[in-house]
Amino acid sequence: MEKVEVTLPDGSVKEYDAGTTVEDVAYSIGSGLGRDAVAGVVDGKKVDANYPIEEDVELSIITIDSDEALEILRHTASHIMAQAVKRLYDNVQVAIGPAIDDGFYYDFNLDKTINDESLAEIEAEMQKIIEEDIEIERKVLPRAEAVALMEERNEKYKLELIDELEDQMISLYFQGDYVDLCRGPHLPSTGYVKAFKLMNVAGAYWRGDENNEMLQRIYGTAFASEKDLEKYINRMEEAKKRDHRKLGKELDLFSIQDEGKGFPFFHPKGMALRNELVDFWKEEHRKAGYEEIKTPIILDESLWHQSGHWDHYKDNMYFTEIDGDTHAVKPMNCPGGILVYKDSMHSYRELPIRMAELGLVHRHEMSGALHGLMRVRSFTQDDAHIYCLPDQIEDELSGVIKLVDRLYSAFGFNYKVELSTKPENAMGSDEQWDRAIKALKNSIERNDLDYEINEGDGAFYGPKIDFHLEDSIGRTWQCGTIQLDFQMPERFDLSYIGQDGEEHRPAMIHRAIYGSIERFIGILIEHFAGAFPTWIAPVQVEIIPVSDDQIDYALQVKEALSKEKIRVEVDSRSEQVGYKIRDAQVKQIPYMLIVGGREEENGTVSVRDRREGDLGTSKLSEFNAKILEEIEAKAISQENI
Repeated sequence: MEKVEVTLPDGSVKEYDAGTTVEDVAYSIGSGLGRDAVAGVVDGKKVDANYPIEEDVELSIITIDSDEALEILRHTASHIMAQAVKRLYDNVQVAIGPAIDDGFYYDFNLDKTINDESLAEIEAEMQKIIEEDIEIERKVLPRAEAVALMEERNEKYKLELIDELEDQMISLYFQGDYVDLCRGPHLPSTGYVKAFKLMNVAGAYWRGDENNEMLQRIYGTAFASEKDLEKYINRMEEAKKRDHRKLGKELDLFSIQDEGKGFPFFHPKGMALRNELVDFWKEEHRKAGYEEIKTPIILDESLWHQSGHWDHYKDNMYFTEIDGDTHAVKPMNCPGGILVYKDSMHSYRELPIRMAELGLVHRHEMSGALHGLMRVRSFTQDDAHIYCLPDQIEDELSGVIKLVDRLYSAFGFNYKVELSTKPENAMGSDEQWDRAIKALKNSIERNDLDYEINEGDGAFYGPKIDFHLEDSIGRTWQCGTIQLDFQMPERFDLSYIGQDGEEHRPAMIHRAIYGSIERFIGILIEHFAGAFPTWIAPVQVEIIPVSDDQIDYALQVKEALSKEKIRVEVDSRSEQVGYKIRDAQVKQIPYMLIVGGREEENGTVSVRDRREGDLGTSKLSEFNAKILEEIEAKAISQENI
């Protein structure tokens, strides 16, 4: 019998008969590991537990309770759900059903309209399938056999997917009476799924194309334990309360109108919040040596061919015709900023040049993908482009990382860092990409940041560092990005005059910190549940007169605070004081100043905090000094989150 060598994560090497499975190896190490093994990683590729090892390999075992198993668990749960739907209803065609962040989904074409009652019915059938503990088996069939099988089962979507594959051998998974087109891996059997829940149903176009038929997409989630599932469900309930669309309406911050689907309208209170973010951004960039520019929203089509965006992005762009020539509404700010740099010759003595732009961009998003402020069709990117000498690259990258940290710290965010490398559709040589990736790695490590590598997910013109914010309920949001680019300077023939009097090519750094102001506001609304820190609160103080007799005094207090640029309102409605206080608390206004006859007589105010309640009576000057100090410090208390 031929032998194979298996190298384990600890460096040890074990010898087995060829054909030994991943599960066999796990049992040879220990019975507990064997029982818990659900998959493996062979030479960097995830495989099923029954995968036969036919040659020397490096192997690590994936156990059911590990983070690596979660995606496999959820993918298997999606297949169990599809099997349940096909058992329950007639004329069902299955489309695509992947694992996603926090769960899974599957798209179906079926006559029945799925509702909450249907979800409960599907969950019950899924539980039966799990209790049946059906073996899940991968088979690789010749293309013709796979096509015949899917034709027999009337799976038109699977046939379309097979038609697009170049493979002559097609990977299928058999699960009792259910068969699916899939590369895997999957759990050994349905019985390994212990904790799952179906969450909701939504419409989804086949392949995300609004010209295709609308399917029903069922979302669910699965975890290794009921405890983890319960924790997730509680988090989702909290997320519903914090939904920025709901709070945005309640707090009168923004709206999305039918006349402008995907184009947000900011109301006065939303603009107060937005302007604070912009002012903070501008001041921090001024301190960091940036100059601000503004470039046109519409530019000639030829510019987008030159930049490469036409080849990579034209389906997401809007176009118009001016003087007989095609123009594009810009989807990003980079080419316009480059034209500003090119407008004059630069010396090496001027570099680095840091140009910042709050640029309004437009991108065509599918209607089904639109989501409040999180996914819109027009938004303002807080872009900046740095043009620098090759030996300045790492210092400039490090400077951006420090600026990112200053801005995020002001909102109390923790964040994770991810380095994305060369994608398949990349422009430029391997040498340029290797140099750029090395510079990004060095700058991250210089700042003592932990990071993960996201292989193949860089921009088409360069690798990037992404910053993922963690909000108050543990969700992560990708916001900031830093991209090192050697391609745009080549495409636009950018240059500077070096010490030798000759022209040289600068390096270019693209970066954004908020990402987009609209999306960042959406994240802030959910992070703080609308209870913004005083410095960015749309209304910082609500003055509540006890009766109509104190309205004039309330207006005097408002005038005094407004002179200090404190955002203040007077509630002069003919309502009880208790009602006004509760209303101000619902609106998440940080401070309420109650003014009655005694306060007017003494020139004082009675101060209430939105969470702590009554703080006692204070001279107006003392309250004024306190709130200004809090605003200046950009203080964030635990009650904000």
